[in-house]
Amino acid sequence: MATTTDNNKTMVKTTKKPLLEQNIVAGISKEIIDELSNEINNMLSFAVYNGIIINTEVNTLIQKSSVDDLINAHNLLCKNIAPATPKSIHYTKQLNQEGKGKNLFGKLPLVRNLILLALFFLVTFIMCSLSPEVNDQSLDKGVLNNDGISLLLNLGFLSSVAGLGVLFYLLKNVSTSAKNSTLIPEDTIYYVAMIILGVIAGLISSEIISFYRTDPNDINLFNKSVLALIGGFSSDAIFSILQGIIDRIKAIFIPSSATS
Repeated sequence: MATTTDNNKTMVKTTKKPLLEQNIVAGISKEIIDELSNEINNMLSFAVYNGIIINTEVNTLIQKSSVDDLINAHNLLCKNIAPATPKSIHYTKQLNQEGKGKNLFGKLPLVRNLILLALFFLVTFIMCSLSPEVNDQSLDKGVLNNDGISLLLNLGFLSSVAGLGVLFYLLKNVSTSAKNSTLIPEDTIYYVAMIILGVIAGLISSEIISFYRTDPNDINLFNKSVLALIGGFSSDAIFSILQGIIDRIKAIFIPSSATS
């Protein structure tokens, strides 16, 4: 009997030991508290460097150093530095540290890539414009009535115009984001998607969405180029319009109770 009792005690000890080794702590972990403190310091440094007015209550909250006070100080600083965020400030600081000794293009790879793409679309636009296959008549034929090299050059011409339109919008947007320190790593994926959407929207605007005033011959080189440019520049708006149309059609054929 004594042997079985000792075995049971040993089993209890072995089952309890792993739980003690896990060091489970209830509440906010120390890593989160350290991250809060680090972000508060980054926001304070950003605000002081850029001459942003800081709420004086932050100093009292930081000195108390309790979790509630750190969270309140973090919230106040987020309001003070808006539209910048702790994430964008950290990313900008990281770019500045990695870009020491580099030129402007090396410090901001996103701006460099956008400028290179803009030059690519500009060269494509010039090269397609030099071809005799790109003219009023070939553009008036559209996608369905044209073929071969002529169709390829005309689509390249309209795509380059749409690409220039979307890059015109993105370069203005990224310059504003860099000035306000609102750049984040996810912007790279967002801008790539916007460029593709811009080219598609430009082609849709110039080839599919046609505005006839009196007859189809009214659409010429200038009008189609403008449609491609506007389509690329306002690709986000065109996507929202198409999405709204699809949602309205779905609302007609699919009852609201079925989707909920």
